[in-house]
Amino acid sequence: MCSPEYARGVAGVMKNALDWLVSSLEFPGKPVAVINASQRATCADAHLKLTLATMSARLVEAASITLPLLGRNLDADGIVSDDALSAQLRTAPDCLACTIAENG
Repeated sequence: MCSPEYARGVAGVMKNALDWLVSSLEFPGKPVAVINASQRATCADAHLKLTLATMSARLVEAASITLPLLGRNLDADGIVSDDALSAQLRTAPDCLACTIAENG
């Protein structure tokens, strides 16, 4: 899951969608990865994780990605030249898929 940051929190549309799932019997225990794709977002990531924890989602930290802070060149060349980030971007989807396959 990924949400833009508005007023230091999760976007209202995303929060509303999650609120509709709070009482769902299907959602608790589902594996979820959180992606923070903004170099300037500092709070929405934590708010989203807190909401998902409240909903009993199973956060897969190994599949969750947070881009580095401002000041880094994150165009395609910048991502490829950052060994740790490019490795994480390659392995995160497989990690989430394996978690889903193993645990449902």
